[in-house]
Amino acid sequence: MNKNRFLARGRDGSATFLSQWSMFFRQFVKHPGMIGSIIPSSSMLVDSMLSGVDWQRTRLFVEFGPGVGTFTRTILDRMHPDATLIAIDLNLDFVAWLEARIADPRLRVVHGSAADVRRFIAEAGHRQADYILSGIPFSTLPDGVGDAICAETRAVLRPGGEFLVYQYSAYVRRLLSAQFDDVVENVEWRNIPPCRTFRGLVTERLAQAA
Repeated sequence: MNKNRFLARGRDGSATFLSQWSMFFRQFVKHPGMIGSIIPSSSMLVDSMLSGVDWQRTRLFVEFGPGVGTFTRTILDRMHPDATLIAIDLNLDFVAWLEARIADPRLRVVHGSAADVRRFIAEAGHRQADYILSGIPFSTLPDGVGDAICAETRAVLRPGGEFLVYQYSAYVRRLLSAQFDDVVENVEWRNIPPCRTFRGLVTERLAQAA
């Protein structure tokens, strides 16, 4: 909807696929437990994950583990002009990469843990998020961290909001089922390797009559 809304800082400095892959590979070698795959997500996986987003209604979108911005750029392309995207990453190299290559006033890149999403949302002047997207490999997180991330995510999503998760194992389903009203699981085969996708749903309950 807002195609090319974001601005790369100079044509020569734009992130080409090769430079993205090179950065992604280096970080995978340095921090294999923090990155789910050695290959960035395919455009088909990106489209599959974002196809159900209500962009007209969305005013706050949060991304956990944006990496080199494979999803980030598409989110910005589709997002409403008045919306905000908060991208949270523990990897300072990825934070610096995004800040150097995407100049969009709607994007707020922060360094930290997804478990602190409630604080980051409050610091950005919001109370609730419409959608939260995550590619963090939950199966490799320290004990309790995945549970904390899912609990905090559930707490900050608005009624009707969704937690969108893409993974290479089914491990996260147990964590999502403990927090969300419903969990929808699929497989995106058009990705290397094929990827499991999950939608943790927060029921939008009807207000009771007075």
